[in-house]
Amino acid sequence: MDLFESGKVVRVCAPMVRYSKLSFRCLVRKYGCDMCFTPMIVAADFMRSVKARDSEFTTNSSDRPLIIQFAAKDAQTLADAACVVAPFSDGVDLNCGCPQRWAVAEGYGACLINKPQLVKDMVRHVKNQVEKPNYAVSIKIRIHKDLRKTVDLCQKVEAAGVSWITVHGRTPEERHQPVHYDAIKTIKDSLSIPVIANGDIKNLQDVESIHQLTGVDGVMAARGLLANPALFAGYEYTPLKCVWDWVDIALEHGTPFTCFHHHLIYMLERITSQPERKIFNSLSTGRGVNYFLACLGQ
Repeated sequence: MDLFESGKVVRVCAPMVRYSKLSFRCLVRKYGCDMCFTPMIVAADFMRSVKARDSEFTTNSSDRPLIIQFAAKDAQTLADAACVVAPFSDGVDLNCGCPQRWAVAEGYGACLINKPQLVKDMVRHVKNQVEKPNYAVSIKIRIHKDLRKTVDLCQKVEAAGVSWITVHGRTPEERHQPVHYDAIKTIKDSLSIPVIANGDIKNLQDVESIHQLTGVDGVMAARGLLANPALFAGYEYTPLKCVWDWVDIALEHGTPFTCFHHHLIYMLERITSQPERKIFNSLSTGRGVNYFLACLGQ
């Protein structure tokens, strides 16, 4: 919470399935990211299986501030999961925005924006059961078509003691439509707690313009950081130094090759030609990747 009192716009790495894991979090922290979220973790699976805990959540002493995002549909399961991760993190976030069919069908994600009392109860359970002073409890939401419902939800969870709210400025039905920044501003104006804006953050100029437009306390980037992990440091494109930092971090952490390769494809997309991308996408070995990086001039 001290980040929000610094007077600057807090720069946040979004919870991205498969992507915002430890090695990538280490990379974006080198380039101006103030706070990172883990990928969404299903709380019930996390509590049920040691294997799930080992595979879904890894961290280290430099991976801070760190927020663990959970998908949950009952208050006690979320509180139990929060108690497990609290010693190794700075807060938990409840996913109330995932629009994927499987999540909504299971009672997770975006369907929770229509269950304000349940969300309120989940926030209270975590606040009451985690024995760690100043441990953050936040939610990440999408908006309703009727914005009054969203404001009502946010005010209810504010009363329950939520630390901040991240608002993705689209409805659950919207995918690539323009972000409703006016809705984010309305939500921010209706609350006294910090609000983070999420949606279509592509460069550092977007961070400042969205802050000016909405008055939010923080800005969260997802796809923009995948394409350019140095976005928050002011780079328009991924600098080659950042690419090599990714190679070093991935080797240090033993990052699976598929994950390493996917991130590299995203980073190089805007700085390589179409023929180069076609060749690179077909590579399936670390040897081939090293050859390709050598072709970039190293």
